Amino acid sequence: MQYFTIPELTRSATARRLGIDNTPPASAIAALSRLVDAVLDPLREAWGAPLTVNSGYRSPALNRAVGGVPHSQHLLGEAADITTGSRHGNRRLWQLLRRLDLPVDQAINEHGYQWLHISYGPRHRRQYLTVG
Repeated sequence: MQYFTIPELTRSATARRLGIDNTPPASAIAALSRLVDAVLDPLREAWGAPLTVNSGYRSPALNRAVGGVPHSQHLLGEAADITTGSRHGNRRLWQLLRRLDLPVDQAINEHGYQWLHISYGPRHRRQYLTVG
């Protein structure tokens, strides 16, 4: 884990505001480490500039509070929502991700490049989707 930290991948303003414990179990910490090593760090290295994590691990209570889907990979520590800080930058990051052909499970362009959802897990579906 060169560019990302577990605290960064578990931090949540919503959890703080609502008093929700978002402490990940050991299995989620291990999954977050695999996500970073396999996808996020190589993507960040190729991008050449910082990326912001909007959402990483989510406890079940936090996932409900933010309206996450019941079987979200965020619950397992297998997903992170990231941004460059702009839709234009996120569109360029999406194109880079596609070119790098990293071992994503799912990469999702959310709401017109508002952010990118990136997951890495045992299924290795390599799906690239657009929602919203």
